Amino acid sequence: MMEGKEVFDLAKRVATGRWFVVFVSFLIMSCAGGTYLFGLYSQAIKTSLGYDQRTLDTLGFFKDLGANVGIVSGLINEVCPTWVVLGVGAIMNIVGYSLVWLSVTRRIDKPKLWQMYLYMGIGANSQTFASTGSLVTCVKNFPQSRGIVLGILKGFAGLSGAIFTQIYHAVYGSSASGSAGVILLLGYLPTAVSLIVMFIVRPTKVVTEENELKRFYHFLYIALGLAGFLMVLIVVEHLQKNFPNGGYRIVVAVIVVFLSLPLLVIAKAEMDKKKQQHISTERSTPTVEIETADHAKITVFTTEVEEKKNPQCYRDINEGKSMSSTEYITNHNNEVRVRASVVSRIVNFFKSPKRGDDFTIPQALVSIDMLILFVATTCGFGSTLTAIDNMGQIGKALGYNDTNISTFVGLISIWNFLGRVVAGFLSEILLQKYRFPRPLMLTIVMFIACIGHILIAFALPGSLYLASIIIGLCFGAQLPVVFAVISELFGLKYYATLYNFGAVASPLGSYLLSVKVVGHLYDQETRKQCTALGSCSAQSAVTCIGHKCFRLSFIIMALVTVFGGLISLVLVLRTRQFYRGDIYAKFKKQEDTSSKIIKKADHDNQRRNV
Repeated sequence: MMEGKEVFDLAKRVATGRWFVVFVSFLIMSCAGGTYLFGLYSQAIKTSLGYDQRTLDTLGFFKDLGANVGIVSGLINEVCPTWVVLGVGAIMNIVGYSLVWLSVTRRIDKPKLWQMYLYMGIGANSQTFASTGSLVTCVKNFPQSRGIVLGILKGFAGLSGAIFTQIYHAVYGSSASGSAGVILLLGYLPTAVSLIVMFIVRPTKVVTEENELKRFYHFLYIALGLAGFLMVLIVVEHLQKNFPNGGYRIVVAVIVVFLSLPLLVIAKAEMDKKKQQHISTERSTPTVEIETADHAKITVFTTEVEEKKNPQCYRDINEGKSMSSTEYITNHNNEVRVRASVVSRIVNFFKSPKRGDDFTIPQALVSIDMLILFVATTCGFGSTLTAIDNMGQIGKALGYNDTNISTFVGLISIWNFLGRVVAGFLSEILLQKYRFPRPLMLTIVMFIACIGHILIAFALPGSLYLASIIIGLCFGAQLPVVFAVISELFGLKYYATLYNFGAVASPLGSYLLSVKVVGHLYDQETRKQCTALGSCSAQSAVTCIGHKCFRLSFIIMALVTVFGGLISLVLVLRTRQFYRGDIYAKFKKQEDTSSKIIKKADHDNQRRNV
């Protein structure tokens, strides 16, 4: 039984440790995926403001643009503490979504289109501040488990759609499905969470723990349990037409319990870490037994003696340096020569270092690897995100009711989560055990996504359920893989900015496919149906019915996704030698150096005892 002092000490270690940063990031990311709910409230926007499909898709593009263009948040993260990033994001979130809600509920005058695009962009852009502040910080705190960190954190963001749906029903009632109330919820809940925990998320000292991977597996099991619970719940709600409001409140309570369970894993991790540090301290402090004049034996620690003999050596170890004096002088002379030549400085400014080293932002942006990755992800992200954003209209066109559409959105959220965590964990395991190149995982995922697009295009009976699963899985799986590849190829020094640059591919692809392809062809088919009927009501003028509404669009998207998969194969070929090596070697180098010093001290101690 732990005493009061031990409990207080454990609580302090938990609150100040890097694992608690991960837990808080889970909470932030669980509220940071509101943009995936666009399919749930887009019909309310369309009906209230009288938009046609192309206008709605353009609004969806600005939502995607805001949610993925996080270069500003990345640059702020480079020069400001993490709490500043989270605080700015919280303010943008409440301002943007509140204005959208006021517009849809007609509490303010109907905004002009550019104003509505701006409101949606501001609200969605807050998501990049939340993910940059939490996700980038966790990747830097756990660099040797970056794929897993990206997968599970992005997984919680994907799961947030289903979580929001249940919270929304608990607050507003089950009969409110599809109304504008969810927009207001998106405004105040993520803001409150970010403001409460923003001072906790921070970079911490990177240390390797014996059971680090085991802890992440425990987090995975908790997340899978939550996802399984939500998936069963979605099916039950679909079968039972009138789910009681009290039941939704119980559901939310269970969700809160699931989200709190990682605290138990963190407490166990901190207890084990304390034991490990105690053992390491005993091993790393060499001692000598000395016999005094009265024949009594005492133990003397020799660390201070050794430090006095070679103070520079110990100072270099403590400061994390590992270069000799000759190397230092050589590097200094090289720096002088570089400064002497303006031409050399310009060349070196854009000259790319080796893959895996820390690229500067200009070096990464002009890299051929980045260009290939950007084109491939524009196709992959764009096609799957377009399908997710239009799921509400696809369901309407194929004759599904609001309950079915809500089920599709919930299923996409669940499978989006599973795609993220499975891709993150699986790609990391395959990479470490078999040197499986992570870009090849991206290629496989994109080819699988084509199946989902084909299912929607040909609209077989019940195929939309299967398509929503495939689309959700593939969209989710691409995210941790792409962002892990960026960190591996271009380093972690400017990862906050490069991570957000990679995300720009998503809104670009969404604009080209959703607005220029899907929206255009949908409205074209709607006009054909109106012409055939002879006259149209205000509602039918913006609503298309039948499988032809999206058939050609999704055939085109399937072809675009195949093209993106082929482009990603080029990156696989270019980086195959890089992934055959140990990409985490530089993170292990300092630890190996420290271990050798400890072993040498132990060996010298044994020789003295002899």
